[in-house]
Amino acid sequence: MSDLLRQGTQWLNEMRTTHCSSIVTYQRAGQPDAQVNATFGKTNYEVADESGLTTGSHVWDFLILADELVNGEPIPGDVIVTDDRRFEVLAMGSDTKGWRWSDPYQQTYRIHTKDIGPAT
Repeated sequence: MSDLLRQGTQWLNEMRTTHCSSIVTYQRAGQPDAQVNATFGKTNYEVADESGLTTGSHVWDFLILADELVNGEPIPGDVIVTDDRRFEVLAMGSDTKGWRWSDPYQQTYRIHTKDIGPAT
């Protein structure tokens, strides 16, 4: 019997990439730039300091199919360029990778980034 949930997730990922994504440039030091499809997202988070003060903010996310990143999984310091802006992969708190899987079948990266300014 086939895994209908896996097939459905794959189909949804393909539809999101085909109809809801934009071409972005993925950059890693020492590697050639790659053009990949990405869907824009946002993750809200809160951080408490030692005095108990809680501060909230958000990071910009990019959803990219794992198969499209030919240099392997994202690493902090990688840069995504889109709409004349640069976004750096950002490790948040205890998350040292800067990304998480967006689906249970590990087909799509949800990459956390911060805006680091205009593209030059």
